Amino acid sequence: MSSHLAGTRRLTPYRLFAVCLTAMLCFSTQAATPTAGRLVAGIAHIESQYGGRLGVAVLDSATGRIASYRGDERFPMCSTFKIFAAAAMLANVDAGSERLNRRITYEPKDLVIYSPITRGHLTDGMTLGALARAAVRWSDNSAANLVLDSFGGPDALNTYLRGLGDRVTRLDSREPICSQIVAGSVANTSTPVAMVGTMRSILLGDALTASSRRRLTGWMIDGRTGDKRLRAGLPASWRVGDKTGSGDLATANDVAIAWPPHGPPLLIAVFFTGAPGAVDRDRPIADVGRLIGRLYTN
Repeated sequence: MSSHLAGTRRLTPYRLFAVCLTAMLCFSTQAATPTAGRLVAGIAHIESQYGGRLGVAVLDSATGRIASYRGDERFPMCSTFKIFAAAAMLANVDAGSERLNRRITYEPKDLVIYSPITRGHLTDGMTLGALARAAVRWSDNSAANLVLDSFGGPDALNTYLRGLGDRVTRLDSREPICSQIVAGSVANTSTPVAMVGTMRSILLGDALTASSRRRLTGWMIDGRTGDKRLRAGLPASWRVGDKTGSGDLATANDVAIAWPPHGPPLLIAVFFTGAPGAVDRDRPIADVGRLIGRLYTN
């Protein structure tokens, strides 16, 4: 499958079979299991219903296996990058070079579109920890930019990601430019597989201290932007922390850590872009959540 960002046509039965077959062949190097096969077929069917291009990766932390569909194709990240920005800031806190309680002041000129929390603190500013929480929990764009500024901006974030072994994910712009998508561009993109791999490092691995992992995970669990996406489809008995993203070209994303009642967590990345017409962008992501819930329920 190509890695360009253009949308796909609605699938005919023949094209659906071809897509499933290709995805299965690509998938075989990751985890060729019955669950994986059903996931690929199910996501291809969801994609055929909505048009556009759907990319999914599910990392089972119990086995380390990744099941994916279009897992190595690039998709616009939009605001999902904010968990990585928060992680980079927390890594500096862990290293002793930054403080969560450092107060950041800013001016009206620093505010960009969609800043529900930062807009209310122009007179007193916010601590760096509160800014990161606002960026992850509420997807506050100005908060995300201020967190980025705290450690050097997009280039510094990319350096941090490379240090974690992620040579795919790239942030080229601040908000809101990073969500203004140009078809075919690789700027501000990642792949589903790269996304869950880096999420494993920051949420379950040793990239952060246990305290910082708990803090970042807590911000995701308290998220207020994803109720109609993966949270809407995953079983109600699962505990979920997520970070959404939305942008041009009918782009909608959701990345999550999800705990089934009696098992270790799954890491999930869902990217959707390029749907024709007035498609409800939340619905395919919720449908993916329902599929994952059926396949991974213990």
